[in-house]
Order: sequence, then C-alpha cells, then structure tokens
Amino acid sequence: MHLNRLSLLNYKNFESRDFSFDSKINCLVGPNGIGKTNVLDAIYHLAFGKSYFNPVTTQNIRHGEDFFVIDGVFDKEGEAEHIVCSFKKGVRKVLKRNDKAYDRISDHIGTVPLVIVSPADRDLILEGSETRRKFLDGVISQSDRGYLQDVLDYQKVLSQRNALLKYFAANHRFDSETLEVYNMQMAALGSRIHGKRAAFMEEFQPIFSEQYQAISGGDETVGLAYESQLADAPLEELLRRSLEKDRVLQYTTQGIHKDDLSMTIEGHPIKKFGSQGQQKSFLIGLKFAQFQFMKARRPGTPILLLDDIFDKLDENRVAHIISLVNRDLFGQIFISDTHADRTEAVVKKIHQSYAFIEL
Repeated sequence: MHLNRLSLLNYKNFESRDFSFDSKINCLVGPNGIGKTNVLDAIYHLAFGKSYFNPVTTQNIRHGEDFFVIDGVFDKEGEAEHIVCSFKKGVRKVLKRNDKAYDRISDHIGTVPLVIVSPADRDLILEGSETRRKFLDGVISQSDRGYLQDVLDYQKVLSQRNALLKYFAANHRFDSETLEVYNMQMAALGSRIHGKRAAFMEEFQPIFSEQYQAISGGDETVGLAYESQLADAPLEELLRRSLEKDRVLQYTTQGIHKDDLSMTIEGHPIKKFGSQGQQKSFLIGLKFAQFQFMKARRPGTPILLLDDIFDKLDENRVAHIISLVNRDLFGQIFISDTHADRTEAVVKKIHQSYAFIEL
C-alpha cells in the first residue's frame, strides 16, 4: 500500500494544502516550524485515527478554526483506497474508509500498515513504563485486532476495580464477592495479554538486535527484555496477595498494566549510559524491527515515516541506515529534514525514484 494524494484543510498550521507523492521516496524539506512533521502526522492520523504527537484532538485544528479534514487516497494492489479523518469541535471524530464511517476507530487499526520514526520516540527511553507498553500494544495490535480488544477490555475492568476500591474506602465497607468478579475478568484478560506480549517479545528481540547491529556497525551490545509481574505467578494469585495493599492505596498494584521493557547497552540502562547517538540508534533499531515484524506478519509493506532521522547521528550510522533503506525490503518512505542538501545527497545514494517537496 502507498499514499498517492493527501489533502489537508485546517490541520495544524495548514489552511489548505494538497500533496502528490512518489510511490517510493518522498523528501519533505524546509526550515523548522514550516510543517514538515505535521504532514507526517497527518499521514499517521489516517492510519490510526489520531495524532502521533498530540492526543488532544482539538489542538490539531488550525488556530481560529473549529474543524479539520485530512483526506488521503491510497493505492492498495492497484485499487484506490479513500480514507478521510475529520473532526469538528463539539462533535465526535469521524473516520471513513471508501465513504463508509467506522462505528469504532479501533476497527480501522491495521488497515494502513505504518511505522513512524521520530525524535519524540525518545520518550520510549526517558519516560515511564506506560509509554513502552503503548509501543508494545501498538505493534501487536496492527496484526492482531483481538489483542487490541483485550487491552481495551482490560483497561475498562481495571478502571472499574479501582473505582470499587475507592468506593470501599470512602464508605468504610467491603464486598469480596463483587471484587472477585473483577478479579476473574482481569485474570482472564491479563493472562491472554501477557501470553501474547511474551510470544511477541520472543520473536521481536532477535529482529531488534539484528537491526541495531546493522545501524551501529556491530560495535555495541544492546538488550531488550520484557518485564512482567505475571512471570512470577498467575494474575488471580497476585491480586489475592495484594488485596490489603490495594485496599489501603485504593488502586490495583498488580497486573499487566505494570509491564515494562528493559532497554540496555553493554548491560547497563541505555537511559543513563547511552549517548544521544546510541539512544537514537536504539530507537531507530526498534522501529525498523517493528517494520520487519509487521511486514512478515501481515500482507502489504508498511509505509515508513522518518522524521528528522539524520539529526544527532554520525556519518557511519547514517551510511548504515542508507544501506538498509536501499534494499527492496521497504515500500513507500517519507523523510523530513531541515537540510535540503543533506537529504538530496542521501536519497541519491538510494536507487529508487523520489519526490522532493519543499515547504
């Protein structure tokens, strides 16, 4: 699948703008603040029904306006695929595929396979475990919609259990039978989610290691490991053990909502011991591994968005990335950069057709 045309209306800094794209490589160049990243985010929006950079939908509307429209025409095996995402203040967001609106935006996930690499990915290293769980869930969900529904259902039951714990504390009462209903639901959902996360990581970790070695030139050893409380005991047992603690704290302390990914370089946390270049290489390795995983698990080659990818990387790492992209493993690629000369020099080394779009 690749994107042929994109039209933006009142989206972020764009009042009205139309784009036509090459089926292989598209370079968006221009100074900071001109809207290069916003174009990539609009493409992401068509794939996931939301912004990658700002989850507050109203803040994606151009200043002074009360709505936005993102309109994309894709080519899927020779057939046109028309996807439109629109939002008006005070009204529910609408996502349409070939003029048919989705009842749930989550049903659209996986229709447009897509991977984005961005400076914002540093949050995967620097922020808390929730950010890394979202990465896990995002990758698995694009090829397993049942998994996504389990995650959504788990979050709903978790919220209900936490609300019940607060109710018990506020009213000085306790009902073990009602709590057990939520425990059983959480245990069933948590067990399935944990099993799929563990299976995913077993397959994903060697792909990631291979991608990182290709980007770094094989000079460093990195680690990526799945950490979960459910590795020690079934969730049902963990919930029983933590009952008194949960009642005191008034929230659920055990479960797959506490899962995390350990990220290391030479056996040490990359957050503390990795240079900016090493951290960026780690993140690009993660995303390239995501690309390879998705390509192997589902039909169609994912679209790849590379936002400001060459910043903070030395020439050797840039050369390794170019050599990876130069293979026929990749489909349509979008690259944003502030340095037009650098970008053009890079894409000329890649033996593919390309479009150069100056903003």
